[in-house]
Amino acid sequence: MEYTIDIAGLKRDLTLFPVSEDTMIGALILFGDVELTTYCAAELLKRAPEFDIILTAEAKSIPLAYEMARESGMNDYVVARKSQKVYMGDIVQAKLQSITTKGEQKLYLGKSDFKKLANRRVLIVDDVVSTGESLRALENLADAAHANIVGKMAILEEGDSQNRADVITLGELPLFDHNGQPK
Repeated sequence: MEYTIDIAGLKRDLTLFPVSEDTMIGALILFGDVELTTYCAAELLKRAPEFDIILTAEAKSIPLAYEMARESGMNDYVVARKSQKVYMGDIVQAKLQSITTKGEQKLYLGKSDFKKLANRRVLIVDDVVSTGESLRALENLADAAHANIVGKMAILEEGDSQNRADVITLGELPLFDHNGQPK
């Protein structure tokens, strides 16, 4: 089953996937869709507050953060990783529960990325805000670095996160029942 969505004038057919016994989500996948990634990055940047650096979570929003940084003329952005890597050295971590990943997750920042955020204007970027858990974990990491969070952005918001006043988005994505009908 698919759901056709209009994202600020660009249409995409999203495949629906079950996340529970009675709920399906439309999967917005940026990987491999250069047109969607560059279009959404440009549209979000039109609405973005002034910022010094972008912070995102691994993995689906990495292309978006990259393109937003590139279009902004920045040479850097920070990715909170889902696993600790040997090159990270001392780490800072935050816990979260995502709708698209089973079980508890953690996001990690290494010492060098942590320093990049310190005392800077940080823009938190995600692909889709659903439960808000990823944003909360990113906020916790930015707060630990004494960063100034100037904004939170996502391409779409779904479920309980629709119409959040604290997140700038390009649109809403409904949740679906198992017949593919919006809830």
